[in-house]
Amino acid sequence: MKKKFCLLFAGLMCAGSALAGDFKVGVVDTERILRESVPAIAAEKKIEKEFSGRDQEIKKEMKQAKDLQLLLDKDSGTLSEVDRRNKERELNALNVNLQRLQREFREDLSLRKNEELAVVLERANKAIQAIAESEKYDLILQEAVYRNPKIDITDKVIKSLASDKTDSK
Repeated sequence: MKKKFCLLFAGLMCAGSALAGDFKVGVVDTERILRESVPAIAAEKKIEKEFSGRDQEIKKEMKQAKDLQLLLDKDSGTLSEVDRRNKERELNALNVNLQRLQREFREDLSLRKNEELAVVLERANKAIQAIAESEKYDLILQEAVYRNPKIDITDKVIKSLASDKTDSK
């Protein structure tokens, strides 16, 4: 509904532009900014570094569970019933712990990504506003079904974010 309203508004503004004189419109590809801009790439690297230890811990747990499963499969005929049950309980406990670790990892990773992307979007919005004011845009849309390359200012925003001196994080 919001997109339809924006498109309708943009259409009305463009239709009125013939009567109003020069009307300058720009479009920004937010997804591209979140993929290609310097702050977005830096945020991704920061998150990767922050979560690498936990990722290694999960991989270690996975290997331990896999090794125990292989041991059970290989030695199931030679293990006593008590030893086999103990190994199965140990494997079950490892799997439960692994699932918990993976779930917590995904939740925490998602939360951190959202936090970092919010910072990137805030900086991008400031850059867009600065570009709009300096180049006298009347309207800049961040989401569009279709964008004419002539009015796409995504490259300008990415360049502005790259030269932004607040990247000291």
